[in-house]
Amino acid sequence: MKKKVTIRDVAKYAGVSRTTVSYVVNGVNKISEETREKVFQAIKDLQYQPDFTAISLTKKKSNIIGVVLPASNDSLAPIFKQNHYYNEILAGLEYVFRKQNYDLLFSALREPEDCKNWVIKRNLDGLIFLNQFPENLYLEMKNLDIPIVLADCYEKHANQYHNIKIDDELGGYLATKHLIARGHTHISFVGHDLTNISIDMKRFYGYKKALEEAGLTVDENLLFDGRGSYFDIGYEMGLKLLGIEKKTTAIFACSDILAVGIIKALSEQGKEIPKDYSIVGYDDIVLSNYSLPSLTTIRQDVFNKGVICAQTLINTIETKTLELKNITLPIELVVRNSTRDL
Repeated sequence: MKKKVTIRDVAKYAGVSRTTVSYVVNGVNKISEETREKVFQAIKDLQYQPDFTAISLTKKKSNIIGVVLPASNDSLAPIFKQNHYYNEILAGLEYVFRKQNYDLLFSALREPEDCKNWVIKRNLDGLIFLNQFPENLYLEMKNLDIPIVLADCYEKHANQYHNIKIDDELGGYLATKHLIARGHTHISFVGHDLTNISIDMKRFYGYKKALEEAGLTVDENLLFDGRGSYFDIGYEMGLKLLGIEKKTTAIFACSDILAVGIIKALSEQGKEIPKDYSIVGYDDIVLSNYSLPSLTTIRQDVFNKGVICAQTLINTIETKTLELKNITLPIELVVRNSTRDL
């Protein structure tokens, strides 16, 4: 087995001290350019791999960012397998952090004490929370001196951190208004979790506002709570829609992935979209343009949201700025083939 090359080996090969090699590896400006090049050449020739754990302890900087996502049974597997929204926002994060030489570490939403220990153990430079930032977690995190960026958080304590979001209520309003404009008066609302997810509640408020503006009332029989944002749950909600006594002609789903699952369930039961049901999703993930039929949806640039979250966190880490950013990104209705006039 090949012996691991050490900093002592590099120093001997380059004819310099171990301290000099350490300065080069850590980017300390205390040596000449000629000596620096000599050390770099030695590192290349010997294929030396620096101990980044030791470097991070020395510099008190690990170049690792923690990303916390909502979980299902403490596992991220269902999110990565069935919810393309997170794939797109994580792609935006990775795009920026990779260019800035930061690595990403993912975690499921966990108990506050566990989260704190994870941050300390991994020596994380910053945190990004996607969609949820519960108060008990906030109370624990505020005791840690670490930059945090939130995405789509509406809790009161969210104003203590950078927050990148969209106008979710407006999106719910536009989606429902579009269906009303096409002649629909019996419109079902399908959410992920109205009890625990503030985004859903905002979208529901928009749904309710559009109905009331049109002189329509909210019918509780047309409200469905999926308790999760996965294709399988959308499919299950589609079957439930078929089982209600009161006829619904249109559906507003709180995410594209729910909408696609609903379409699958209805189609398998002999229903045609949009002939039998018009349906509007939310997010405009890539999948929505390729579903059959293509999905009318509320577009947000999910990839760009990830980019802005990453840029905001890097700026905070590098400049140590204290000015908080609360950014609301634009949305728009995109009309495709899943809706029609009644």
